[in-house]
Amino acid sequence: MTSPPVCDSAEMEELLFPILERLEKKDFDLPPLPQIANQVLALTADPEANSSQLTKLIKKDPVLTAKLLKTANSAGCGASRQIESVEQAVAWLGLNSVAGSAFALSFQSNLFNDRGYEAEVRGLWTHAIATGFYAKALAGMIGQNQDIVFLCGLLHSIGKPFVVHTVNEYHTTSTSPLPWGTILSLMDESYVEVGRQLADEWNFPSPVKEAINLHQPHSYHLATDPAKGAALTCLSRNLVSYHVDSVVMSKERVLALPVTKALKIPHDVMDAVLDIKAVIQAQIDSLLI
Repeated sequence: MTSPPVCDSAEMEELLFPILERLEKKDFDLPPLPQIANQVLALTADPEANSSQLTKLIKKDPVLTAKLLKTANSAGCGASRQIESVEQAVAWLGLNSVAGSAFALSFQSNLFNDRGYEAEVRGLWTHAIATGFYAKALAGMIGQNQDIVFLCGLLHSIGKPFVVHTVNEYHTTSTSPLPWGTILSLMDESYVEVGRQLADEWNFPSPVKEAINLHQPHSYHLATDPAKGAALTCLSRNLVSYHVDSVVMSKERVLALPVTKALKIPHDVMDAVLDIKAVIQAQIDSLLI
């Protein structure tokens, strides 16, 4: 199989220039955080918020309501009985999981311009959602806050669809679309910094901001938040690779990763996480538009 075409260094520099220039000037045309997601996030950050407030808010959005019920009833959530109301769904999923669902749904619903790359951007969301669910599973097994770690995994690569959005803003419909390999190269150069600015603009929780900044193999060790969202996100990205292709990313490679060792995750815990592929897939399917 041939590699996807990419630009040479001069062409890449020209394509990156508008993105990097706006980063330097902090002049991105950032879309507003969808109202429902913003309100849900505010509730999750409020220690005095209660489930009735969240339920009332969620019921304002029929699409979100339907998807939350589907998520709550998915095989991965393991409900012992059918979840039939928003009240039951919120009680079962928890405040931050509902916030994560709201983000995933809102961000997939035309927040960013992905014209010409719809299938590829859907793949980005699939990876982000899978990372969130693997991070949540790991967190639960080692005694960390599952819901905030889920948000860390879900939103760690939020800069990537915005890179596509920016490329589309600079390349009109009359211009041939850039090869996806080129877009991937642009993402690699800029998505972390783009994500950082998005997180600041939208006032994400501090553990999520840290995970966005420090989720990569060379940087997770710099994180200080006790939720360990950056390290768990780093490991979960590798678990998603195992989920997709256990030959390329084998169990042995996962266990040998420096981040696995840094988190001091016992082998029996890793075995348990690696054995829930079907559960994770059901969770992904329930949240992916």
